[in-house]
Amino acid sequence: MSDSLIRCGVAGVGSLGQHHARIYRSLPGVEFVGFFETNDARAAEIAARFGGQRFATLEELGDACDAVSVVVPTDKHAQVALPLLARGCHLLIEKPLTATLPEAEEVLAAAKAAGTLVQVGHIEHFNPVMTFLEKEVSDARFITTERLAPFTPRGTEVGVVLDLMIHDIGIVLELVKAPVEKIDSVGLSVLSKTEDIANARIQFTNGCVANLSASRMSLKKVREIRVFQSSAYLSFDFMNQSGHLVKRSGMMEYAARIMSGEVKPGDLSAVPLEAVPIEKGEPLALELAHFVESVAKAKQPKVGGVLAKTALEVAIAITGQIRAAASKR
Repeated sequence: MSDSLIRCGVAGVGSLGQHHARIYRSLPGVEFVGFFETNDARAAEIAARFGGQRFATLEELGDACDAVSVVVPTDKHAQVALPLLARGCHLLIEKPLTATLPEAEEVLAAAKAAGTLVQVGHIEHFNPVMTFLEKEVSDARFITTERLAPFTPRGTEVGVVLDLMIHDIGIVLELVKAPVEKIDSVGLSVLSKTEDIANARIQFTNGCVANLSASRMSLKKVREIRVFQSSAYLSFDFMNQSGHLVKRSGMMEYAARIMSGEVKPGDLSAVPLEAVPIEKGEPLALELAHFVESVAKAKQPKVGGVLAKTALEVAIAITGQIRAAASKR
């Protein structure tokens, strides 16, 4: 397969799926075959913009493709993935893997039976910020994340934990690399039937604690992370792909200057921040290129079923706590 074009398609070409089509069309080593879309007007628009055939059924799409992106609402992931796996397609399934753990197990079992790869769209793992963090974070003691967005009806088939916080759950699991010991969560429904605002405190067996906040009721978009470890403090913005760190040696120097009277306490302008040069890139393009490479070389993707299922387990535990508390109010 590595000597020929990888035939790729997209199931669902809505607001996100259209970008999968756009990128497949431009990736080297890829033939963008076409897509499956139930909305006639949308299908005509995508065909005009990106070409490719509109397939009448998922089975027909699966027969024509080596690899397919599943970009449909979360509660339809399993329903769409299973017929494609039955046709022997490698899949990139947008996050989260599925809406429930039984569905996740069914999808992963079907992939194993078919001998196909499943990559899950935890896109921040392909953000250049995450690439830097994976190199620099060795012994995280405390992590905070914020992921805020204005309200939109898209994605409300699930709560904000599965819609937004799932990104940060995956990030934290990868950085900490230790089993979860305890979870404490709170959340609130504002406009949808599920939680729109949530906070989770996750304690790991190695002593690290992560505090994750997510909201789809914000007036602005925020995607930030702060990591504290013995050697440094790191603060990064996933959205703008920027950030800085303060090494322990720098903080000791700063403290010494305060003690000597050279710097006044609270003078943050004297803190020795080190800007981090990040080579910016489009995370979705990097993610899809990795998926295609994994298919071509028959290697396990960076974000496979194990991490995706663990992130889903944590997310469902969080939503379970939130909904149990809501039922008592």
